[in-house]
Amino acid sequence: MNIVCGIAVILFGLSYLGVFRLGFLRGMKKAYKAENAVSAFVFGVVYAVCLTPCTGAFLGSALMMASSGGAGALKGAVLLLLYSLGLGIPFFAGILFIDSLSGAFAFIKKHYRVINAVCGAFLIAVGLLMAFGIFDRFMRLFL
Repeated sequence: MNIVCGIAVILFGLSYLGVFRLGFLRGMKKAYKAENAVSAFVFGVVYAVCLTPCTGAFLGSALMMASSGGAGALKGAVLLLLYSLGLGIPFFAGILFIDSLSGAFAFIKKHYRVINAVCGAFLIAVGLLMAFGIFDRFMRLFL
């Protein structure tokens, strides 16, 4: 299972590097209009799960790591909790500091390809560690 999940994470990393494109990571093409509070909430949930640029590959990687570990449900829950915090905290910080973050957004936009390359390399490294069983041994030290 570690080998299969590791290969999947490596494929996500290669997709991030632009070696090839995985269509299901690209999100929806049709625009959606939120008409009331409930539909706005549902749209936010769908957006968080499907359309955030880093969600597809990194959530898939987190799910692969959680499902491939031998420590059980607690380990998987902790991994997904940490992933969720890592994804959610920047959104909340962005809300609080939106006006003062315009310089950071400009930096990200300017260096988007480099950021994608670093993220892709990180995914490939984690995938290799998973495939060879090193990541699982490393995680046992902490969980």
